[in-house]
Amino acid sequence: MEEKKLFQEKTSRLTFLKQSAAVLAAASFLPTAFSCSKMGGKSSGINSKFSGVQIGAITYSWRSMTPRTVEELIGYCKEANLSSLELMSGELENFLGVPKNPTNKLLGEMRAKAAKEQAEKKLKKGEQPKPFELSEEQKAELKAAGDKFKEELKTWRTTLDMSKVEAIRKQLNDAGINVHIVKYSPAGWSDEEIDYAFRATKAMGAMCITQEIDVNSAKRLAPFAEKHGMYVGMHNHAQYGKEGFSCDPVLAVSPSIMLNFDCGHYYGSTGKHPVDFIKKYKDRIYSIHLKDKTGPTTKPADTNQVWGQGETPLKDVLTLLKTEKWPIYCDIELEYEIKPWSNAVKELGVCVRHAREILL
Repeated sequence: MEEKKLFQEKTSRLTFLKQSAAVLAAASFLPTAFSCSKMGGKSSGINSKFSGVQIGAITYSWRSMTPRTVEELIGYCKEANLSSLELMSGELENFLGVPKNPTNKLLGEMRAKAAKEQAEKKLKKGEQPKPFELSEEQKAELKAAGDKFKEELKTWRTTLDMSKVEAIRKQLNDAGINVHIVKYSPAGWSDEEIDYAFRATKAMGAMCITQEIDVNSAKRLAPFAEKHGMYVGMHNHAQYGKEGFSCDPVLAVSPSIMLNFDCGHYYGSTGKHPVDFIKKYKDRIYSIHLKDKTGPTTKPADTNQVWGQGETPLKDVLTLLKTEKWPIYCDIELEYEIKPWSNAVKELGVCVRHAREILL
């Protein structure tokens, strides 16, 4: 059985960690030949490009410990040895001082007030407290607050001084870190805000934003991508596992439409070897998400696993890119369960080392 064969060929995490013990014991696990890259005009000890294949990560991977400052983000990258990022737009906007949505706080205040009133009310024997329900007045108050915030957010985005974005880019570049995608996913935004997303992405030194794969979204965003000379990377979850689904109509919209191809989701939902897909669409793949999953017929099916313990043929994917020298970014997306004794940054470091072992 092909899936079983692929699974058996995987290096287990335990074996991998044993093989890397000497490396992990060092202060910096990269040998001298690979320890330095020059970015932003300064030398850096961070370098996650191995045998010509750029390994990076989507910053969603450390959602459990989201960086509050650029300095924290740089610290995470240094610890995990990541020199390339797909940056979540929410993180970037937080660094830039985006206005905060007041509706969650307002709803919390409404709930707290209702709970206090309920606690002060003397219930009759056997009477149950009433579940919290918004009054029509409260619904109107929340809507008004939400509408006001949307306008504030739009104004903030469309008037943002791009030199502030460039300053963040410089901080990252000086630390040896490049951003190649900013994950804005703005297809549902106003024209002015979509334009902002592309301008901010370019100011970060990236040439691509992402969006969930969909023909209508491609049609909405393609004119803006063409205007700015940039790309839209269409991201997949389980779409390829649905009967009749094809990315061809999406790619036909414009040459500016590319793929932000998740090989883990692809394998998990279809059971098909992602190498065949990559070979076919190599000229339309901007980046690849890396994760290890079980296949659709395994129990549990289509489930995230620690790298080396699933069935996704990550070794084949990385070896193909190394052999063919295709300039496709590869980004780790950490989605498996993190044990209490570890954290997202440490696990990303393990994944980087796993990729390095494959490629070197």
